[in-house]
Amino acid sequence: MSLSDDGNALSESVQSLPSNWYYDDKFYKKELSSIWSKNWIYACHSNSLDGPRAYQTIKIGTQSIIVLRDRNGDLRAYYNTCRHRGSALCEEKTGKLKTPVFLCPYHQWSYSLEDGRLIKTSSFKNPDNFIKEDYGLFKVKLQEWRGCIFINLDEESEWDIDNLFQRSANELKRFPIEDMKVGSVWKKTIKCNWKSFWENFNECLHCPNVHPELSKLVPLFSKRIINSKDLPDWREKASSEDPKDKGGLREGAETWSFDGSAQGRIIKTLSSSDISRGQLYASSWPSVFIGGYADHVRIVRILPVGPEELELSVEWLFEENTLNDPSYDIQNVIEFAKLVMMQDGKACEINQLGMHSKAFEHGILMPEEYLLKRFQDWIRVQLDLPG
Repeated sequence: MSLSDDGNALSESVQSLPSNWYYDDKFYKKELSSIWSKNWIYACHSNSLDGPRAYQTIKIGTQSIIVLRDRNGDLRAYYNTCRHRGSALCEEKTGKLKTPVFLCPYHQWSYSLEDGRLIKTSSFKNPDNFIKEDYGLFKVKLQEWRGCIFINLDEESEWDIDNLFQRSANELKRFPIEDMKVGSVWKKTIKCNWKSFWENFNECLHCPNVHPELSKLVPLFSKRIINSKDLPDWREKASSEDPKDKGGLREGAETWSFDGSAQGRIIKTLSSSDISRGQLYASSWPSVFIGGYADHVRIVRILPVGPEELELSVEWLFEENTLNDPSYDIQNVIEFAKLVMMQDGKACEINQLGMHSKAFEHGILMPEEYLLKRFQDWIRVQLDLPG
């Protein structure tokens, strides 16, 4: 990547990914096998699994996975399929098992929650050559990072926390993520390729026209950039305290909300620098980014549904005393972020429509789109394709 002199911006124009990578079904299937089946995928926050037998199902492409707490409260993950004839074990996206075992709703085969072993079939007598120990549930690798549950469909995968995040999570170290509670969950289907949403997240050229409210809250975004070093004259602005130059919130604002107020609920473990910066992020491709704000944390999960469709799932985390405060208006935070994400979704859907033009084979990345370059380079490496 060619960057401007010590700044962030690209100094040379770069072609974007080919347009058919955003809608071709064969290419999408290649991504499912090479990216989504090989990397650690965010499932949910552990506090959303409230006690033994609580579960969630998540779908990664065509693969449905059950993430749950067993009878002892320990976290487990299994493919959502019965070993008899393939029936789904859990039909709902979230819930609590009614029995202390997995019980197939079709033919009533039962399995242990703790290790997935087959406990009993429903036949009068098992065949002589039937080895019950060979028919346990298919396990899925699971790891937990600070209350965030990740799964991996690759049996050979290793947990590597040092390479889990492409955008470092170190800036979130003072947020008590593992102890915070899920105050709200929101899901939305967006008619665009999953890569488009990531690319949208990684640039702000669209911000003034797509996000007028957000651009007022974060003045730097009104300049169509996400970092002060994106400016051509960034050296001259390095000592400026103006939010328009530093990337913080507008004067008087404390958090992402309609009025900018944290309503007296600023997280006490945060430093003055954390608060003044307004928003801090970590990204783990291909499935999640985490945003830290003065009074809450927002976790955004992206999962592919098809070559031109994704599911957005958002968890808002708050400290327990914040959720218990009747004077705290949680909707002030949630509805603002939903507005921003719906604006992003609409922009991505419009962008997706244009991808099918036979005249459009690829785009061009502009200087401010250096993070897109990093993301697209990562895609090529994952797929073992030349740049």
